[in-house]
Amino acid sequence: MTSPHLSASALPVQWAGELLHLLPERAIWWPGGRVLFIADLHIGKAATYRALGQPVPGGTTQQNLARLDALIAAHAPQRVVFLGDFLHAAQARTPQVLAALAAWRATHRDIGMTLVRGNHDSRAGDPPAVLGIDVVDEPYLLGPFACCHHPQAHATHFVLAGHLHPVCRLHGPGRDSVRLPCFVSDDQQAVLPAFGEFTGGWLMERAPGRRFFAVGGEAVWARPTPD
Repeated sequence: MTSPHLSASALPVQWAGELLHLLPERAIWWPGGRVLFIADLHIGKAATYRALGQPVPGGTTQQNLARLDALIAAHAPQRVVFLGDFLHAAQARTPQVLAALAAWRATHRDIGMTLVRGNHDSRAGDPPAVLGIDVVDEPYLLGPFACCHHPQAHATHFVLAGHLHPVCRLHGPGRDSVRLPCFVSDDQQAVLPAFGEFTGGWLMERAPGRRFFAVGGEAVWARPTPD
């Protein structure tokens, strides 16, 4: 039977002795801790580019927040942990972006939220205090997990990180191929795909023991491990 908090398109994995669900929304749900993990939200990235004179479309902040709303409604988390890069840059702190964030947070006041500072957070600054988001440096230890922004080794905890915006390439018949966001796991570490829209991706290479979990078509699936 499918859990009420697990969509049929999510992929269950066992990391650090815990059941985690890799979600097609490019997030991780930890039912045992009732925690959602989100990496690389990059709120206000489009606004930052427009401030620099680049004619990029708007609306990505509202799209990101709407996707977060849907995840919260589906899983009823007690806490959301952002694995770095919550705001994209100082230019993202426009009145429109900050007002959208304040309105969004007001609808989820009963949910604890923690931001593990990433490299963009050091330039953008911490979220406004009115949002009630706890801000910490990496690693942030939560159960058996070391919540980080940058992938790294940890002596005692399994690392959940972001930063790389990982993607993988799938090859079809002929010479066609497609790049898809993916989760990537190594022995004691996993990297989440970027949650935010308009974020791009980095093609991660295969390595011994490394596994890829592709995201596409509203599903997550494990890619075959090569011999």
